[in-house]
Amino acid sequence: MSEVFLLIGAGALAGAMNAMAGGGSFVTLPALIGVGVPSVLANASSTIALYPGGLASAWVYRDGFSRVAGVPLGTMLLTTLFGGLIGALLLLWTPTSLFDRVLPWLLLLATLALAFGRRLGPALRARFRTGIVTLLVIQFLLGVYGGYFGGAVGLMMMAAWNLLDGADVKALNPPRTLLVSAANTVAVICFIVAGAVRWPEALLVGAGAILGGYFGAILGKALPSSVVKSATVLLAAAMTIHFFLRAYA
Repeated sequence: MSEVFLLIGAGALAGAMNAMAGGGSFVTLPALIGVGVPSVLANASSTIALYPGGLASAWVYRDGFSRVAGVPLGTMLLTTLFGGLIGALLLLWTPTSLFDRVLPWLLLLATLALAFGRRLGPALRARFRTGIVTLLVIQFLLGVYGGYFGGAVGLMMMAAWNLLDGADVKALNPPRTLLVSAANTVAVICFIVAGAVRWPEALLVGAGAILGGYFGAILGKALPSSVVKSATVLLAAAMTIHFFLRAYA
């Protein structure tokens, strides 16, 4: 019974985190592994479990969908879907040991970009021109990452968009929730077809994630931008430290 409450609680917390800042899989993945699910199956099951919560958050944010750095959202959506398909197939076909060691460095870059994006963004934009091709290439790679592992992919998206466009972090939440869900959509299909899901555990986590995702999105809309950004940076820093310890300690 304690495992049931653990998985539901982890799902609720993860759903709220994804709605406001991202990184919910860093709660659900350890929880699933902690109840005995093998790591690769836990990764796929976590993606499945958090998917409905992401859709719930996207529904709450639907009135805020807009262009990303001047690029139509539909173009970003198709790019993310294709990247997510490639990433999901890579997860099913390749070992994750190497990526586990690369992941902390990717999270560190995302954290630094979020923390200092307002200062670095204008300087970089004054020296370099970033057009639609640059943004779509970055978004494709983020889609690959989202389909392959997905941890903090929402944080990485906001970091990249903030550097390229300087948009307000809070204003980036609506397209972030939609595009993260897009990357997860094709991953979910691939994982189900491949039989890589532990359904009992995934359903418990998913039930909590739906509630957490819905109410987290409502809270995210109400909070000031400064609070959302501060919480995002602190969360990213905590996740980065955790995964450095996990990979190298």
